[in-house]
Amino acid sequence: MDISADAYMNEPVRYPALHVVDLETEGAKVTDSYRNIVINRVNSSCLRLAVFDGEYRWHYHPKSDELFIVVDGCLVIDLENGSELCLHPWQSVTIPAMTVHRTRAIGRTVNLCFEELAAETVFVEQPANPGHRGSR
Repeated sequence: MDISADAYMNEPVRYPALHVVDLETEGAKVTDSYRNIVINRVNSSCLRLAVFDGEYRWHYHPKSDELFIVVDGCLVIDLENGSELCLHPWQSVTIPAMTVHRTRAIGRTVNLCFEELAAETVFVEQPANPGHRGSR
């Protein structure tokens, strides 16, 4: 899954304000191994719906926190220091801006993410940390 930073930043907002969105249906329609959709905008932030199976590249967002909420599956967020956060349905965590991390789906996973709209993404090489478990 090799998604460019530009593609991530420039994903269009799919629905306007005052439009009822069935998030379960949106997630069920995704058949790709990775899809990240900007559902709508909230002030200067957005709600993203991510559906994927596999791992996303190591990266950070210089000016935006990310709030993840898992709705289906298991999302692991690996941190640069070698620790990992494992989220199951209806669990959430905030990753602060400038925190190097990657997300890994254990099987097909659907999550919601709140972050700045068009948040800059900086990709990095895998951190050299002997305590990190890597892929499962």
